Amino acid sequence: MSTPPAPEPREPKAALIFDDPLDQQSSDDTDRGWGERPGGDRDSAADLKRFLDEKPPHHI
Repeated sequence: MSTPPAPEPREPKAALIFDDPLDQQSSDDTDRGWGERPGGDRDSAADLKRFLDEKPPHHI
């Protein structure tokens, strides 16, 4: 009679976290990313390009 192989150690299961999710700040709680363009230069040519890029087709 053969002996079964020793079981391999299992990885621990992820624990359930019962913290209140409303206590934490989410990315929606900040104004970061709301229509901002990357880059720090603010010139009128960049503003015009953004205006023309975002203008709906019926306003051309």
